Amino acid sequence: MDKEDYLQEIQIRIMRVTEDLRAIQRQLNCAAMEAPGNPELMEAMSALPEMESLQLLKSALDQMRHFLWFYMQVMTNESEAGDRLRESIRAHVAADETSCSDASLLEKIKTASNLTLVRYLSDGKFRKPN
Repeated sequence: MDKEDYLQEIQIRIMRVTEDLRAIQRQLNCAAMEAPGNPELMEAMSALPEMESLQLLKSALDQMRHFLWFYMQVMTNESEAGDRLRESIRAHVAADETSCSDASLLEKIKTASNLTLVRYLSDGKFRKPN
């Protein structure tokens, strides 16, 4: 797969995921507005399986948000530190591809973002404002 096809596939996936997230938000918003007047719906929405799936979604979105923040910092940072960080990420990704091809997507994202976070913070020059 060449670079253009790869980038186009990512762009299409981003658009699809964004649409799905917006649809989930609309549905949850409607359910939240309806739930106070409907005790059965309130009970169903607060049941353990539903809460676990929402917690899983929240966790994945939090992880992706952190990863995207660091990704944007790395890709838009033109300093020497940014170049070193991009190179170390490329090296780590290449090692990951050869060592664990059967890992889940969520684990790959988690590992990549954790690695990026550690390397970015270990540089010590740039910090995310809180």
